[in-house]
Amino acid sequence: MTPATEALEFRVSAGYGGRTVLHDVAARIDRGEIASLVGLSGSGKSTLALALLRLLHYRGGEVTGSIRLAGRELMGLKEREMRRVRGRSVGYVPQSPAAALNPRLRVRTLLEETWRAHSNNRPGGELFGRLLESVHLPGSREFLAQRAGQLSTGQGQRLLIALAVMHNPAVLIADEPTSALDVITQAHVLKLFEELNRARGAAILFISHDLLSVAAISHRVDILNEGRIVESGSPERIFERPEHPFTKELVAAMPRGPAR
Repeated sequence: MTPATEALEFRVSAGYGGRTVLHDVAARIDRGEIASLVGLSGSGKSTLALALLRLLHYRGGEVTGSIRLAGRELMGLKEREMRRVRGRSVGYVPQSPAAALNPRLRVRTLLEETWRAHSNNRPGGELFGRLLESVHLPGSREFLAQRAGQLSTGQGQRLLIALAVMHNPAVLIADEPTSALDVITQAHVLKLFEELNRARGAAILFISHDLLSVAAISHRVDILNEGRIVESGSPERIFERPEHPFTKELVAAMPRGPAR
């Protein structure tokens, strides 16, 4: 029997207080694939990320449908079981280090707390150093002793990625991970996602409103408009031959290089 290739497959609807935000949104992400979800602010991108992590109820939201991780249905799991899934099987990279990291905690403390949340074993002596170096951060004692509030935005974002991939999850959900970064740091972080995808084979759901970032790293692009996926395809097809009126509008708004 041929093993399943999908890492994550879902079909969900979601909303808040009777207001539907996501309308039967369906997609499949295969192992080793980088799939991007593109939409404007307010289109439901972050709602989808929280829905897939089964965290939307903490924001007062409700989710219906199916979420399957390597063939395992997640919708019926109790919160205690989902806590074991998050971090170990599914990693999450939020968009703002300032909001996600306690500025008073040292880097080593953040790493240790994330490790203990998902493992009863003590980490190997060099694990944290190797992990930091894999996301292009120094593994030195001096860096481990820094507080999160002392890090630059780019360093904070790379630390969030390190925390998300610590337990080598099969799926990584990145919600607008470059939106708070300058252009140069954005390029470094995008390259980092490509490296992690190749080295670890993780399936990545890259959520963004930035078409240029999406074009740089994606194997497939899904266009989200008003809570519905209106078009899907390879980056080349989406950007060169868009079909849906909304996709055409998005592509037409992309910055163009100077005329030659």
